[in-house]
Amino acid sequence: MGAQSVLEFLEGSSDIAVAIRLILATLFGSLIGWERVVKRHSAGIKTFALVSLGSAVATALNIYLAELPGLNADVSRIPAGVVSGIGFLGAGTILVTGRQQIKGLTTAASLWVASCMGMAIGGGYLIVGIICFALVMLANIVLVNLSKVVESHSKYISVYVEVNKGGGAKKLTKWFSEQGYRISSMTKSKEKTIQSSDTAIIFDIDFDKKRSHREFLDEINELEYVSYVEEV
Repeated sequence: MGAQSVLEFLEGSSDIAVAIRLILATLFGSLIGWERVVKRHSAGIKTFALVSLGSAVATALNIYLAELPGLNADVSRIPAGVVSGIGFLGAGTILVTGRQQIKGLTTAASLWVASCMGMAIGGGYLIVGIICFALVMLANIVLVNLSKVVESHSKYISVYVEVNKGGGAKKLTKWFSEQGYRISSMTKSKEKTIQSSDTAIIFDIDFDKKRSHREFLDEINELEYVSYVEEV
């Protein structure tokens, strides 16, 4: 049996073909979840496996109902419900911290794409499902590292700084000015500081040219009136 024959069988509507597609959807979903677990994100292997499997089952069921004689099923209703439902699930993974950091966006997007991948596999569109899986892994493993490199040397940076309440904020803004850095915004954070004698401030800084964010943070950290600093 050639590769084309195997593909045609797997894309068919037999019970065995559907069962294999459900297994593939679960496997691919768990691999996407594994990548999230490695990076210590909220949704993990089980969540992604179940999302992908559930989407595949829903799509396979949708096709089954549409093919029943005498039943005028709307083939778009179940997939539309899956997409919107996963949107609510993904929204629950997004968190805005007290430091104005938005966390969970990539996990939410990965959940949504995993559901679409599961629907493609469950519906027998194996080539699209496999390519979707490969591109998700590419985006989450390769492109994320490329994004970090670009962001770590950009002309803009947001920093969370804990400075001494006794004039630390004024000294830091003066230091930024002396170094030629422009403050585009300055916001007092409600985040609890490490030391009670400090206050927390979030600065949005514009550099005159691209530079290393790590070096910039190290410069701030060496200032005597700064207790803590991190990029946000």
